[in-house]
Amino acid sequence: MMCVTMGLMRRSLNLALSVTFVSFLVVSTTISTLIYGISANHGVFSVKYRYAGRERSLSLLKEHDSRRQLRILAGVDLPLGGSGRPDGVGLYYAKIGIGTPSKDYYVQVDTGTDIMWVNCIECKECPRRSSLGIELTLYDVRDSSTGNPVPCDQEFCYEFYGAPLSDCTTNMSCPYLDIYGDGSSTAGYFVKDVVQYDRVSGDLETTSANGSLIFGCGARQSGDLDSSNEEALDGIIGFGKSNSSMISQLASSGRVKNMFAHCLDGINGGGIFAIGHVVQPEVNMTPLVPNQPHYNINMTAVQVGRDFLNLTTDIIGVGDRRGTIIDSGTTLAYLPEMVYEPLVSKIISQQPDLKVRTVQDEYTCFQYSGSVDDGFPNVTFHFENLVFLKVYPHEYLFPFEGLWCIGWQNSGLQSRDRKNVTLLGDLVLSNKLVLYDLENQAIGWTEYNCSSSIKVQDERTGTVHLVGSHYLSSDSSFNTQWGIFLFLLIMLLHLLICQN
Repeated sequence: MMCVTMGLMRRSLNLALSVTFVSFLVVSTTISTLIYGISANHGVFSVKYRYAGRERSLSLLKEHDSRRQLRILAGVDLPLGGSGRPDGVGLYYAKIGIGTPSKDYYVQVDTGTDIMWVNCIECKECPRRSSLGIELTLYDVRDSSTGNPVPCDQEFCYEFYGAPLSDCTTNMSCPYLDIYGDGSSTAGYFVKDVVQYDRVSGDLETTSANGSLIFGCGARQSGDLDSSNEEALDGIIGFGKSNSSMISQLASSGRVKNMFAHCLDGINGGGIFAIGHVVQPEVNMTPLVPNQPHYNINMTAVQVGRDFLNLTTDIIGVGDRRGTIIDSGTTLAYLPEMVYEPLVSKIISQQPDLKVRTVQDEYTCFQYSGSVDDGFPNVTFHFENLVFLKVYPHEYLFPFEGLWCIGWQNSGLQSRDRKNVTLLGDLVLSNKLVLYDLENQAIGWTEYNCSSSIKVQDERTGTVHLVGSHYLSSDSSFNTQWGIFLFLLIMLLHLLICQN
């Protein structure tokens, strides 16, 4: 008698009754890493790693960050995510349900974009297929019994444009147009429909739920968003600061607090994304710079090991300037030339015998056989309210073709508006719980094990539940692995039968 046991972990560690949860997905190469993301008051979105299995490429990495910065500085961001490692180029996307009956859509998760939009049936330039192993779907408001276009004379349209539309006529839908700094654009009209997700109904229990949201119906796409994009998705889900973003719509409806948090696991590649009041771990907060479209904060000092860099306030952008941009969708970290040069010099001077070389004309790399944490200093950024962010050598150094490369980048070499900007991406945000408190206009973080769990509070009952990290295998990878496994199992059974 032969017994074969195959187990997949499908239980979630985290629940929250009035907190929305999004689980980061890392596409695993093993069969045993399937875990579902569970949330609270409003739900679950299983987030997937967009560039899973792709060979590491420094040029692709820099190209991704370059495109993203153009969009950020133009007022539009690219998606939330990254693998938590500077050599793992990647974005994350979520599978959500829209409409009645519900259909599945794969959308990028974006902390800066202020609207959610999906490609629509009218779109001629929209992608029909994707190399990501997912099936793309064009949204058709006529196929949903709960979907309706948003009229141009509705209050949402007034608020979005800041004034009534001058050419608004009866039965005209509220239009939208986003033109990104890299030349890409999306245009269409707003619709209102239900978005499907799982709602936590108790510990380790979920029930199907939905909520009405206003989002864009993309009728025309260009540039990186059209059919020429091989890694195409159905759209973007925005978690920006304006009233039109998903987090703002959920908060204004009273379903959640206007707060969210993410924790990118730089070791295992997964993480946590939760909407709601995080009560554990405790996080020290620093104020957001007022009147900025993104998550900007004021840096006060830069420390390398025990030494502080000799910097003036105008160099590190305190005051009326933009400040430091916190952006989990950028993989590396970009510093003004007057910060970058002394910082890198301090790091390299720790090992005088290093043979430093430049890779691909922009990456400072070297060979080193010892422990980088023992051989190089920590880098600490200081911010208002005595908040600091410590980055360890194993986080700002990453391996590439037998070398160690420095993840800090010189924004003084960037072009146009990106020149000398201070932008901190996954390089410094990984392995930290980052909390965005839009109700109090503050942001904070703490070092954390992002493969563990956090505690969030139900604002209605005061009940506290766990929200944990999650991993999912991509459909294509998972099916392929199971196919190989079952094939080998059948062959083994065949051999056993033949031998008997």
